[in-house]
Amino acid sequence: MARILITSALPYINGIKHLGNLIGSQLPSDVYARYMRGRGHEVLHICATDEHGSPAELAAKKAGQPVAEYCAEMHAVQADLARGFRIGFDHFGRTSDPANHKLTQGFAEALDRAGLISEVVEHQIYSVDDARFLADRYVEGTCPNCGYDRARGDQCENCTKQLDPTDLIEPRSAISGSTNLEVRETRHLHLRQKQMRGQLSEWIESRTDWPVLTTSIAKKWLNDGDGLQDRGITRDLDWGIKVTRNGAPWPGLEDKVFYVWFDAPIGYIAATVEWADKTGNDWKRWWRTDAGAQDVKYVQFMGKDNVPFHTLSFPATILGSGEPWKLVDYIKSFNYLNYEGGQFSTSLGRGVFMDQALDILPSDYWRWWLLSHCPETSDSEFTWESFQSGVNKDLADVLGNFVSRVTKFCRSKFSEEVPSGGQYGPEEDALIADLETRLKAYETHMEAIDIRKSAAELRAIWVAGNEYLQAAAPWAVFKEDPDRAAAQIRLALNLIRLYAVLSKPFIPDAAHTMLEAMNATDAEWPESVAEAMSALPAGHAFTVPANLFDKITDEAREEMQARYAGKG
Repeated sequence: MARILITSALPYINGIKHLGNLIGSQLPSDVYARYMRGRGHEVLHICATDEHGSPAELAAKKAGQPVAEYCAEMHAVQADLARGFRIGFDHFGRTSDPANHKLTQGFAEALDRAGLISEVVEHQIYSVDDARFLADRYVEGTCPNCGYDRARGDQCENCTKQLDPTDLIEPRSAISGSTNLEVRETRHLHLRQKQMRGQLSEWIESRTDWPVLTTSIAKKWLNDGDGLQDRGITRDLDWGIKVTRNGAPWPGLEDKVFYVWFDAPIGYIAATVEWADKTGNDWKRWWRTDAGAQDVKYVQFMGKDNVPFHTLSFPATILGSGEPWKLVDYIKSFNYLNYEGGQFSTSLGRGVFMDQALDILPSDYWRWWLLSHCPETSDSEFTWESFQSGVNKDLADVLGNFVSRVTKFCRSKFSEEVPSGGQYGPEEDALIADLETRLKAYETHMEAIDIRKSAAELRAIWVAGNEYLQAAAPWAVFKEDPDRAAAQIRLALNLIRLYAVLSKPFIPDAAHTMLEAMNATDAEWPESVAEAMSALPAGHAFTVPANLFDKITDEAREEMQARYAGKG
């Protein structure tokens, strides 16, 4: 049994996330965690809300709330939505919690002792009208690299280029929109990443199994242009973790806080500490290599815009501290999910957000479509036609129809018990052999975290059962040979149990319904399909479940398409 630490990129606290955010980290991490737990491994699945920095202050100001109150409220909302999508975090923490303050300050002091912190006088944008220095995300303008006119002062979300606010063309205050800006001097701490370049390069080159997307972004940031640069780790903000040195305010930086991208990844560790405090577990065996974490496989999930910070800045913090912290083993990154030919937009009301999705349909509908269209190798696109097709064909016609036909036919001809009589014949043996091959393929794809391939193989397993049932036609065979029909239905009922177990990572609610109907909630991952086909013996009681999935009508699809098209 392996020990697997899984972290999902921390969602910003500033509002409810859309479906693209959901498929970019939290949902795939949950699928992997569920699968690994199903295989008997010890899994710890960690996430938290990312609460510091200008996004939190801006959102709180817009909401008319104190920032601490706003963050507490939005954490509860995001935690509830994660539960609504059946995302089974062991702990969903907050980067504003005391554990993260302590750890972040400790890392900064360790880096300072290692000579990797420097005090730098920066030229930073000051808004005369707002009477304050503007942190990176308080500055918006045109990206000098790609021309995107809503680039932020830390990074262009369009081309992912790392920026400084002074790089922007025609910068403006994100607080007031004012262009009455000046460049003034201010003192900050920098992490001397350039000194870590050789060590980081060697580490990245050793990660030969990473996805191409992850490695290509890491190497681009490491080598393109002037290569890896020193990076500021403090900001002129009120809300955040105070900058300390030797347990006291850092002289000359008493009014500063740590940069959100310095403290946020440390939040993974802090959330684990909080989990351990609540459960009585030992967090160090997951994060400290001097306490057993060397045996842990650590897997991170994130969108491609987060890759630079997780392949360079956070590892620089870990390595530079000189302390025995666990480094990530595998980074699963994702491209973007677009919406109907464009981007999701909160301001324009364009696209479906997590709360809206759950108001429309249960979570399994969304989980299945998003995961089966996961943007792994390129950007993918949500369209209502594709969503309707995926739900109707995959969930309703293939899986739901199979469960309904088998259970209802058995009830009508044999009662609500697995029927006795007859033996499996060549047709059943051929199906079992085919499914053995498909099961191994499914497991291989899941182990490799190939989400779309896994979903496609799972669907193929469902399809195989449907094709068998259609060819076997027990409703016709029953008239001439009831024993033969009994054997066919016995196999089909065992297939429902198998489908439920295999489908748990993707559609957990439907899987639970199937297992309850089959009176098999204790079912475990099969050693083989042959074994699974005799798990429900003759005489085993079951019930006919309610319809697993309802189809989406053309009228409903058109209504939703119009409702979430946005303002233009």
